[in-house]
Amino acid sequence: MTVYEKSISVLSELFGKDYTFVLATTNQNIPSARVIDTYYEDGVFWIVTYAKSNKVKDITDNPNVALCNNFHTFNGKAYNMGHPLKIENKKVREKLLKVFEPWYFNHNDESDENMCYVKFIPESGFFHKDGKGYRVNFLKEEATEISFSPAIEMVG
Repeated sequence: MTVYEKSISVLSELFGKDYTFVLATTNQNIPSARVIDTYYEDGVFWIVTYAKSNKVKDITDNPNVALCNNFHTFNGKAYNMGHPLKIENKKVREKLLKVFEPWYFNHNDESDENMCYVKFIPESGFFHKDGKGYRVNFLKEEATEISFSPAIEMVG
């Protein structure tokens, strides 16, 4: 197994569930960040949201976004994939209903035409597990593995 293959396995293990990130977007070169829930599978992070939200408006204008939480960081492109009931979203909807089951219908109204799924495709990232960090270039399918223990030291 290559380092890249190992990193993808770790990525799936860490984020192939309901995982909270901060999503960073920009609007007219002004950054904005908000907390979101994601689910990762097959090279994509999925987000359930609302087409009229500022985050989707920002993504429509500039698909370059970032995700960050607990020293896990990803840069890539995000796209509004439309309403959950679109035929193209059938398979991912089935998965998201299971993954986000505790809150999906409490926070989302599928009868609202503005409900949507956002697809985030990472281009680069860093994540860690069990003392190992993985720096990944998804576009080139390359990864490096380093020793890594997350820590913040207060100096001063």
